[in-house]
Amino acid sequence: MAVPTLSSRPPHQPSRARLEEAYEQCRQETAQWAKTFYLGTLLMPPEKRRAIWAIYVWCRRTDELMDAPQAQALPAATLLERLDAWEERTRDLFDGRMKDDLDLVMLDTIERFPQPLQAYLDMIEGQRMDVTKHRYTSFSELELYCYRVAGTVGLMSQAVMGLDPAYTSAPWSEKPDPSQAAIALGIANQLTNILRDVGEDRARGRIYLPQDEMKKFGYSESDLLAGKLNDNWRALMAFQLARARAWFARSEEGVRWLSGDARWPVWASLRLYRGILDVIERQNFDVFNRRAYVPTAEKLLDLPLSYVLAQVH
Repeated sequence: MAVPTLSSRPPHQPSRARLEEAYEQCRQETAQWAKTFYLGTLLMPPEKRRAIWAIYVWCRRTDELMDAPQAQALPAATLLERLDAWEERTRDLFDGRMKDDLDLVMLDTIERFPQPLQAYLDMIEGQRMDVTKHRYTSFSELELYCYRVAGTVGLMSQAVMGLDPAYTSAPWSEKPDPSQAAIALGIANQLTNILRDVGEDRARGRIYLPQDEMKKFGYSESDLLAGKLNDNWRALMAFQLARARAWFARSEEGVRWLSGDARWPVWASLRLYRGILDVIERQNFDVFNRRAYVPTAEKLLDLPLSYVLAQVH
C-alpha cells in the first residue's frame, strides 16, 4: 500500500517556538501516562523520540474519546459519532490540515517520517469495537482487537525507528517481515495490558479474556466479576501469560534489524513491559487487588542488559 503524501500545506508555517512548545506538551503527557514506555523513548535520538511522543499523544487522544471519565456516561451512538468525526479529522491531518498544536506536531512527524494512514484508521476501528463489543468468544476475535488498538502502534512507529542498512543486503531467508514483528510487539503489549487490567476492566463491564478459554479452565464470568482467586484462575492466567510471552518472542525476531539508534530503546521497552508479566506471576496472579508494575529500580538495573542485547542482536 502506498504511503499517502501531504497534498497541501497549512496556510502559514508555524514558529519554531510554537512547535517546540507543542512537542514539550507531548513529552509531558507521555511521561505522565506511560512511564515505562517513556523511559524507553529517552534512549532514542531527539528527533525520533519527539516523533514517538507525538504518535503516543495522538493514540491517547483517540483512546480518550472512549475512556475519558466524561465519555463513560455517553450513549453508544454519541461515541460512534465522535469516532466518525475523529476519523474525518485524521484524514484531514494526512492532507496537511490541522486544528490545534497537537495536530501540528503530528503533521511535522508525518512529514519527517511518512506514516501509513491505514494504521491510524485501523486504530479508530479498534475503538469502535470497544463501543459495541465487551466480550470475546475466542482468541481470534481478541487478536483482531489487539492488532487494531496496539499492533497499529508498531506500524506507526516503524517508519520512525528505521531499518539497519544490513537488512537490505541480508539473504531473504534470514529476514523477518519488519511490519509483522512490529505488529507482534504491539499485540504483546496489549495482551499484557489486558492481563494487568482485568480487575479494572470488569468494573467497566468489559471482559477481554476469551470466553472459550475461561470455560476450558472452569472459570466463569461470575467468578471473574467476584474476583475469585482459585486454582482454575491461576491455571487460566498462566496460560494467558505464556501466550503473551510468545508474542514478545515473535517480536524479538525483528528487533535486530532495526537501525542502530533504535535497537536499545526498543529492547528496553520490550523487556520492561514483558517484566509486568513476571510481576503478575510473582503476585500469584492477583490482578483484582494489586496492580502489577515494574519498580523503578528494576527498570534502571535492566537498562545495561538491554544495551548489551542491542549490540549483539
